[in-house]
Amino acid sequence: MRHVDSFEIQPPTPPSHNGVPRSAWARARRRVSRWHRPYILLLLVLDFGAAALASWAAVQTFDQAASGFSGTKEDPTWFHTVSFLLLPLGWLIILWGNRAYDRRYLGLGPDEFKRVVRGGVAVAATVSFIAFATKTELSRWTVGFALLGALLLILFGRFMARFLLHLLRRRVGQAGHRMVLVGTLPECLEVYTAVTRNTGAGLLPVAIHLTDGYAAARGIETPVPVHAGRDVLALVREVGGDTIAVCGSASAEPGELRRLAWQLEGSGVDLVVAPQLTDIAGPRVHIRPIEGLPLLYVEEPTLSGPALLVKNLMDRVAAGLGLLLLAPLFLAIAIAIRISDPGPVFFRQPRVGHEGRTFRVWKFRTMYVDAEERLAGLVDQNETDGMLFKMKEDPRVFPVGRFLRASSLDELPQLINVLWGEMSLVGPRPLPADDGDFLGDVRRRLLVRPGMTGLWQVSGRSDLSWDEAVRLDLYYVDNWSLAYDLSILWRTVGVVLARKGAY
Repeated sequence: MRHVDSFEIQPPTPPSHNGVPRSAWARARRRVSRWHRPYILLLLVLDFGAAALASWAAVQTFDQAASGFSGTKEDPTWFHTVSFLLLPLGWLIILWGNRAYDRRYLGLGPDEFKRVVRGGVAVAATVSFIAFATKTELSRWTVGFALLGALLLILFGRFMARFLLHLLRRRVGQAGHRMVLVGTLPECLEVYTAVTRNTGAGLLPVAIHLTDGYAAARGIETPVPVHAGRDVLALVREVGGDTIAVCGSASAEPGELRRLAWQLEGSGVDLVVAPQLTDIAGPRVHIRPIEGLPLLYVEEPTLSGPALLVKNLMDRVAAGLGLLLLAPLFLAIAIAIRISDPGPVFFRQPRVGHEGRTFRVWKFRTMYVDAEERLAGLVDQNETDGMLFKMKEDPRVFPVGRFLRASSLDELPQLINVLWGEMSLVGPRPLPADDGDFLGDVRRRLLVRPGMTGLWQVSGRSDLSWDEAVRLDLYYVDNWSLAYDLSILWRTVGVVLARKGAY
């Protein structure tokens, strides 16, 4: 941490031009941040290879694959050219047209995958139109297999490429954006905290440029150097930055943001605006320009409707199937618990659920039968700051219970709660009913059913502070969707296998 004890105050350097380039051909400049160029090249190779591999698999699977191509038996050159060259190239062109290679959507968020799916639909429509226009009798099974296979392989390839990109950013600190934050110190520090929560996002603040509050900021510890009174573009070049993030109220100064954009024209430096609107996901935010004024519309959270009905149906079906398929595992765990410590197999505790209703959660017992009596002597050893008591080395947990906790197998009986409609597969974690009132912001988490897994679990579980856990729960409540639930379920698999934060 650094102390804000001195400022480099210099008269700002006038911009190099007033926003009018010397010629129309001088508009395009090479950006300072270039990590996306080799990454896009990798995606092009992977997408082409995925489409070609899907065509090859279709040809090998169906004997009638070459139907509709005249002279194929004598000379299959044209058929192979279409299957392994033109069709993969068509995928690349349509994906490019759907902006699936746009650097703004790569490496983070669901937009990249949505654009790939849209591209897949466009490819299917294009192939159908060409076959209809040329009256070519293609094998529907072959075409469908090739197109669906290509889509799945492309999505898988991009998922693996993103995994490698995030790994590179976390381990090496490369392939990201070096940001200079512009605004008041509290606003910049808030943005710093937000963008550094996920190192896989590749956003690395390297400096802060204050627009106000110079004197009040002196002596305050900051994670990056703080400057004031400098020319922003010169500061960016000095610290090796490639992105300027205008934070909070600094973006509201009349004309200043526009003049800064003019100053950056042709510099290759990106400009982003971080408004004072945190923990709201992209699908709820829309920009609607009116008379040159970009208005930021924030839609209200969706806590009802058809999507919620589908979620409830999916929960009940998945819970029923899960209980049937996992019955042998339940029996084995029950035997292990009874051998370890005679007593009940299940532990049922009152928890607060949807809209404040109390229910009893089902869990495999992982502690000795006298655990509740021994709790009073361990309260001062609590390792969390929230409503739940947590100890990494809790002496009340027997050995088999420790394994069940580390592997999260003790949570599986909550499928019964899901089947009865008391819980959901995904949602905020259910908290004990006897640990105080749910007041203020915390009460908002009761608007949805508690879940077996949730955003808190895939973000650190017991290693998180209470405030961070509440923040994640509220974020989920305000931004949930079916796609988000599926994403959390997928991430849960990796977290459980890694046994991160489970004790």
